[in-house]
Amino acid sequence: MADFVLVHGAWHGAWCWRDVIASLGAAGHRAHAVTLTGVGERAHLLRPGIGLQDHILDVIAAIEAEEMQDLVLVVHSYAGMVGTGVADRLGERIAHLVYVDAVVPRPGESWGSTHTRATREGRLAAAQASPTFSFPPPGASLFGLSGDQEAWVNRRQTPHPAQPYLDELHFSVDTLAAIPRTFISCTQPTLATIDAIRVRVTDPQFWGGRWRPLSRVIEMATGHDPMVSDPQGLTRILLECVPAEGAPR
Repeated sequence: MADFVLVHGAWHGAWCWRDVIASLGAAGHRAHAVTLTGVGERAHLLRPGIGLQDHILDVIAAIEAEEMQDLVLVVHSYAGMVGTGVADRLGERIAHLVYVDAVVPRPGESWGSTHTRATREGRLAAAQASPTFSFPPPGASLFGLSGDQEAWVNRRQTPHPAQPYLDELHFSVDTLAAIPRTFISCTQPTLATIDAIRVRVTDPQFWGGRWRPLSRVIEMATGHDPMVSDPQGLTRILLECVPAEGAPR
């Protein structure tokens, strides 16, 4: 049995992993989905000042409470920032780090560092106009969803704290590079704010040449929310990330 920790992206909550949790459980594994402060069922905690470090501590606290070791950490979209910060602190406890169409930063970058100027200005303008310093969710059609899936996500999305959009993350590339990593690129349709990340994870010079060893890139022919649009396909990839019993890190 392996332990999975699942961390959602912006505007989402633990709810988005419902079908993946069921599939991992059916395969005999334990999966724990974390909801970050200020969103999902914790939206009542939304306030100015919630930052990236708060979200990193949310995940660390869940790992500690569940007493997990040799876990598979799965992070979606914005949570690539969160997962990178968690792995920097708990690297020895993470057997595999999975970036699901997620931000993969360079040291010193913020979540918004790779976005276009128009995207950054639009999100920050919305945040400045909000009493909770947050920005509203887009329609789920942006994530390639339609019909009942689109409606399900739209009903559940909540505004996201804006401070993590600005907060820089400093971490040790050496620590991250020692952890086996998978980047899942969702290609039909692609999400524009992740396009710059798709380029860097195939660049031999990314992280000063440290990204390529122990990493792989897998494409999924689905939109940005594969945990909703193709949970079985995503589960199959996640099961490949379970370390063999007794295998060295």
